Amino acid sequence: MSMPRPTATHWLRGLIFNLWMGGSALVLGAMTLPVLLVRPDLTLPVVRIWCRANLAALRIICDVRVELRGLHHLPTTGVLIAGKHQSMLDTVAPFVFLSAPSIVLKQELLAIPVYGWFARRSGMIAIDREGAAKTLRALIKAVRQRFDAGRQVLIFPEGTRTAPGAPPDYKPGIAALYRELEVACVPMATNSGLHWPAHGIARIPGVVVFELLPPIPAGLKRPVFMRELETRIEGATARLLEADDLAATHSPPVPSVL
Repeated sequence: MSMPRPTATHWLRGLIFNLWMGGSALVLGAMTLPVLLVRPDLTLPVVRIWCRANLAALRIICDVRVELRGLHHLPTTGVLIAGKHQSMLDTVAPFVFLSAPSIVLKQELLAIPVYGWFARRSGMIAIDREGAAKTLRALIKAVRQRFDAGRQVLIFPEGTRTAPGAPPDYKPGIAALYRELEVACVPMATNSGLHWPAHGIARIPGVVVFELLPPIPAGLKRPVFMRELETRIEGATARLLEADDLAATHSPPVPSVL
């Protein structure tokens, strides 16, 4: 697998898209802020509108489409999703294909104007990655609260974005959540970094695939769970990265384009 080489056109399209993305956040934030101060329960629908608009803009401006596979693998309650993280797109697309996502993100993101305010008000889970045991206890409590509210919780086990094909580095936090919450865990693979790299503004035309895999049942021992999680995510991600035709169906689910 080799990374696509961006051209001047890709950089220009990416710049236009980034201006759209930032500008639309500011405009939508200014338009809806008065309402959301009174009705915070409307924050999540507003975020969903913004994310859907960005996927449409990504398709129109950059010729990058998003495809979902395996939605039927999601349990109806207590949904814990562990995803591969290669791109900022991984935190945008879930708001379109999940009914009420709550994403675990680093605390520093709350300081970003508009984005941070909406993240906090829409029920995202911000953590201090240096907080060790205290952070883990707070995370477990927050995830339980989101489950009670009917939310789906998405966490990135590696803790940060990684380049496509880079060696995996899974952190133990996901195992603690899995053990303490006693729920199944749905792995999620992606090839998003090929088309929306973690660094730079170039956007490479093609199809970004998010593939939800069969759930890992609750109750496995920690080493077994971690090995199974990494094997499933990395195996499916490798297949997506290596596929000549990223839109080709290589699993039973019928894909849907977002």
